[in-house]
Amino acid sequence: MMRIRKNDTVKIISGESRGKTGKVLRVFPAAESALVQGVNLRWKHIRRSQRYPRGARIQKETPIHLSKLKLICSNCNKPTKVSYKINEGGVKNRVCKKCLQPA
Repeated sequence: MMRIRKNDTVKIISGESRGKTGKVLRVFPAAESALVQGVNLRWKHIRRSQRYPRGARIQKETPIHLSKLKLICSNCNKPTKVSYKINEGGVKNRVCKKCLQPA
């Protein structure tokens, strides 16, 4: 189940980028990974083209596994786990486990 979505703010809890926070740019459900802004950067070497006449080295974000991410609650600003509650209308909402407010 995907508990992290695009535009969420997350904190990295393990790996090389541990402790950093960033905004989720894209989520890959099949690979269970996400692209986080400014985290897990790698160099990409680009051959010569009209756009890059001398070639280039560009730093790009690479996907990071969802198990290494924790959602930062918008209310309490703490990294938290996510649970779900079903409203009266049958709508399923994500809820912060620390403050019990919608995440």
